Amino acid sequence: MKKVAIYGQSYSISAEKEIQVLLSVLQENNIVCFIESEFYDLLKDGNILEKKYPTFSHFSDLNTSFDTLFTLGGDGTILRAVNYIRDLGIPILGINTGRLGFLATINKKNIKESIELILKGEFTIQERTLLSIKTLPKLEEFSELNFALNEVTIARKNTTSMIGVRTSLNKEYLTNYWADGLIIATPTGSTGYSLSCNGPVISPDSKSLVITPIAPHNLSARSMVISDETNIQLTIDSREKDFLISLDSRISSVPKNTKVIIQKAAFKIKSITPNNQSFLQTLRSKLLWGEDTRNETNL
Repeated sequence: MKKVAIYGQSYSISAEKEIQVLLSVLQENNIVCFIESEFYDLLKDGNILEKKYPTFSHFSDLNTSFDTLFTLGGDGTILRAVNYIRDLGIPILGINTGRLGFLATINKKNIKESIELILKGEFTIQERTLLSIKTLPKLEEFSELNFALNEVTIARKNTTSMIGVRTSLNKEYLTNYWADGLIIATPTGSTGYSLSCNGPVISPDSKSLVITPIAPHNLSARSMVISDETNIQLTIDSREKDFLISLDSRISSVPKNTKVIIQKAAFKIKSITPNNQSFLQTLRSKLLWGEDTRNETNL
């Protein structure tokens, strides 16, 4: 590891100690650090930095010479960081200074230990599927940032009435979901919004997607796991003239006559997992998976 990028959001500056630990460990190992420009200004204004660092502000400022992108924050920080990486193949390592942290798995108490493991080559790289969307007619807001790591969500707007989401898979009609909306999630996103709507947890290496209705009025409507090679087509029936499409944290209002086509993106995001972490360990610690006093004797 010779050159890295660092990204955080405004609330991350409260994690002053963690930021200083990260920069100190990287400096000790002679690793060049570039800091996202807005985050850099926040750190500088807070007198957190002891010296000047080069910065980046756009996808075009990064290239394949970067070995890693570190994020400081929660899962939302990683989702935003994807906009800088896109198809460059730069692996992401998330340091969790936020709340739950399924993607940002590095505990802030283990920063030094985790980086040292990575420098020793004691880590794995997980490739994570993304979704891409296109609309008919074509809408400008989805021309460049048309991908999502967690999920694409269709939702009602400015109404308490449910919407109908007519869903076809590989051009074959599935059903019309009458609900507050519909979530199309990747395995990564299965532990996010979809999970809160009773969707299943899917292992990150699964070649699957999950369709999860939001507060469905169809009593038989349930989440459905499908192949990630599936082409998904959605049309909307709504009393309002617009509905909402969100790609992770980015949300847009679109006309209800818009057809939405969702499929697996042409590129993947790489995430780094040090050997002191694992997906199953994260399930146990974050979701209290299998929490039962009867299990204590088996630990």
